[in-house]
Amino acid sequence: MLISTKGRYAIRVMIDLAENRQSGYVPLRDVAERQQISEKYLESIISLLSKAGLVEGIRGKGGGYRLTREPEEYTAWEILNVANGTMAPVACLKDGAPECDRHDICKSLSLYENIYELMELYLGEITLPQLVSGEFTTAEEFAGKKL
Repeated sequence: MLISTKGRYAIRVMIDLAENRQSGYVPLRDVAERQQISEKYLESIISLLSKAGLVEGIRGKGGGYRLTREPEEYTAWEILNVANGTMAPVACLKDGAPECDRHDICKSLSLYENIYELMELYLGEITLPQLVSGEFTTAEEFAGKKL
C-alpha cells in the first residue's frame, strides 16, 4: 500500500489548519509557505478536502480555509481516504469494484481483507490532535506487543 503524495500533503494541510484554527480562515498561500508545498498543487488537495466536507473556504479579503468540525472528529483514515481516493490494498477491495472472477477461489483475498481492516482500525483511531502533537499509538503498541 502506497500512500500518495496527495495523501501525505492532505495530512500536512489538515495539521496546519488545526494548528492555526484560532486565526479563523487560513489563507492557502500561508499553508503553502509553511508546508513548503506548491500553492497550485495545494489547490487540488484542498478541493478534494472541501468536496468531502472536511474543510470550508471563503474567497476575498480575510478568506482562506478552516476545518468544518472539531479536530478530534477527524481521523487519519478519513483524511487519507479522501485524498488517496481509497486505501484498499488491492483493486478488488475498492468501493464499487466488480467482484473478481477468482473471488470464490482466491486464497490471498483474506490476507488483503485483513490488511485493509488493520489499516482502518489503526488509522481510524489516530485523530487530528494526535497528529498535531505527534503522540499516537505506535504499530507495536497497537498490536499489543511489548517493546
